[in-house]
Amino acid sequence: MLILNTVSGDPLDSGRKNKKKKTARVLLLIFVLIAAGAVYGYTYIKDALGPSDPNNDKKITVDIPIGSSVSTIGGILESKGLITSSLVFQVYAKYKESGNLQAGVYDLKPSMNVDQLIAALKNGKVFRHPETSFTIPEGFIVPQIAETVAKNTGQTKEQVMKIMNDRAFVKQLQAQFPIIDNKVYDKKVYYPLEGYLFPAKYEFDEKQPDVKAVVKKMVDKTQRVMDTYHAQLQKSKKKPYEVLTLASMIEEEAQRPEDRPKISGVFYNRLKKKMTLDSDPTVKYARKNFKVQLLYKELKFDSPYNTYKYPGLPIGPVASPGEQSIKAALNPQPSGYYFFYARPNGQVIYTKTYKEHTKIVQKYRNEWQAHVRKS
Repeated sequence: MLILNTVSGDPLDSGRKNKKKKTARVLLLIFVLIAAGAVYGYTYIKDALGPSDPNNDKKITVDIPIGSSVSTIGGILESKGLITSSLVFQVYAKYKESGNLQAGVYDLKPSMNVDQLIAALKNGKVFRHPETSFTIPEGFIVPQIAETVAKNTGQTKEQVMKIMNDRAFVKQLQAQFPIIDNKVYDKKVYYPLEGYLFPAKYEFDEKQPDVKAVVKKMVDKTQRVMDTYHAQLQKSKKKPYEVLTLASMIEEEAQRPEDRPKISGVFYNRLKKKMTLDSDPTVKYARKNFKVQLLYKELKFDSPYNTYKYPGLPIGPVASPGEQSIKAALNPQPSGYYFFYARPNGQVIYTKTYKEHTKIVQKYRNEWQAHVRKS
């Protein structure tokens, strides 16, 4: 006879209990991890909003460029050691609706918390007045920029030009700012930094700042502006050098803001048709003669800058384009136009055919002659 030993409880019930215990332990572990994460997150954010170094009252000079976004400002403050997290700063500043932060040069301290930093940047409480300040207008070319820099650095124009054209110095800049293309070293390029010296207001703590520091700041500004359009640049499949070159032409052609994207659209249409761009500013730049009107024979001037003689973009920028011209170069306004004509009063007339364009030129060309006589 087979005798079965019995114990209290079914083996199946025991398995269920063990499974429940395991589930409970897993849930408890998850809860502990979540709680720990919450505590860590709270602690991290709390620390990030506090002073980066409570005991350090040493002043740190911070330059906030014009047009800087909250994320850019956060990056600058983090790089200076004034905050520990640019992301927390960005989110907190937006939460506090502190988007109207002022550009300028500030003296800030690591002992300041994020609220104090935001207050300083928003209200300008610790604004530092620069020793030197000057503005580079949109459309300036390198020699004009060099003259302005010379006046504010105690150097001669020739000395500044020598620095701007120095191949070794340009290579140093290229190593730091990737927008500088190798094409700048082409022997036919007049000035390697043409188009890279951003037109803007510049401020310095020194009465006579170092020329290289000034140039570096200008190129840095161009890099920053181009970085804000990185997505559009990628979509356009154009190199930064090409965009700056096209933008420089738009800068010189457009007299009114609304015409920039329209003129850009005309250039794009002509490029697609492999037509010459026929831009007067490129001829003036090629000849280094910037008189108002060009003669027909001057349009034949042999230069890789001359878009009447050679199709496609010129060999390089022909001026310093501002941000709106850069934006227009990346965002051409679609149209069926292939020609445009600018009148002295600022009006730009767009046409689709060469025949229409010729009529407009014949109709209004005397205006420019009268304009030249008055000026």
